[in-house]
Amino acid sequence: MTADNIVGLVVAAAIVVYLVLALVRPERF
Repeated sequence: MTADNIVGLVVAAAIVVYLVLALVRPERF
């Protein structure tokens, strides 16, 4: 895997986690 691939996966994972947290705990966002 290249560095760009790893960075892309990390960013995508962070966005997914953020969206899930925003759905689970909307009062905090």
